[in-house]
Amino acid sequence: MNQLEKFQEIETFIFDVDGVLTDGQVLVLEDGKLLRRMSLRDGYAIKLAVKEGYNVCVITGSNSEGVKLRLEGLGVEHVYIGVEDKLRVFEKYIRDNDIDEGTILYMGDDLPDYAVMRRVGFPTCPCDAAHEMFELAKYVSPYKGGEGCVRDVIEKVLRLNGQWPVD
Repeated sequence: MNQLEKFQEIETFIFDVDGVLTDGQVLVLEDGKLLRRMSLRDGYAIKLAVKEGYNVCVITGSNSEGVKLRLEGLGVEHVYIGVEDKLRVFEKYIRDNDIDEGTILYMGDDLPDYAVMRRVGFPTCPCDAAHEMFELAKYVSPYKGGEGCVRDVIEKVLRLNGQWPVD
């Protein structure tokens, strides 16, 4: 099966946050709060995927209420923050929602994503991911984390399925 056919089969998107939806950098404030930066274009694509009926889930080790509120504001119903064992959360999510692993596109950037990436039908990563992710990824986005890699994969899926708003 070629890469385009894999994109066309996707029904579920699962993303990491730091290094995927953000550039992996944090700004540490004097009060200890951490600030992250997210792409508006990634957000638009997520919102469109939700609107088109795709399952969208986020599983992250970070524990940011701001990130959770942002994603929920985009329509993402399944946002898991502060996760230590991503594989356990992933398994519960797909079991509870009756999702076929073969129809999942997962995008991760570092070692905490490794176990989940080994399980999904279409593991992907941004171009600035840790080198171990390149070994597993069936697609490497030409975009960096927080700079359009999420939009890149969502747009490919929606375009191939005739769901992108502009041809």
